[in-house]
Amino acid sequence: MASGHYLSADELLAGAALTHDIEIPTVLGPPGPQEASPRKVRMRPLAVRDLQRATKAARDDDSLLSVLMLKEAMVEPALSLDQVHGLHAGLARFLLQELNRISGLAVDGDTLAEAVEAPLARACFILAREFSWSPQEVGELTMGQILLYLEMLGQGRRAEAP
Repeated sequence: MASGHYLSADELLAGAALTHDIEIPTVLGPPGPQEASPRKVRMRPLAVRDLQRATKAARDDDSLLSVLMLKEAMVEPALSLDQVHGLHAGLARFLLQELNRISGLAVDGDTLAEAVEAPLARACFILAREFSWSPQEVGELTMGQILLYLEMLGQGRRAEAP
């Protein structure tokens, strides 16, 4: 294993101080001549404390969680909670997608494909399908139980094969 430089705590925390200029698509921006109005905003990525605070405040209300996340992330212009509530729905959705991306919370197509192809994800899907179990029921299984049920399914299929 190569010995290299490890990041310091200050270097890890520096990422939360970054800001990103987000270009607003013309269809979502303010009406009028495109040259006359600015078409970008500045956002900062969410820190763990921001997510914890927003999640606690929103409880189980996903729409409020989104509003709180946007309010925390907007740097220029800074928006009040009422102003975020008043955003055009398409613009709010776009800004949330960008916020998730710059905060490292977005899942791209390749990452999603890798997750679906992961052996544990495939095993859980097979068990849910074969036994009509809910995701919660599959999630409560231990690794030993998952392996046992998969082996039983495999043996059953081999016994049925001509």
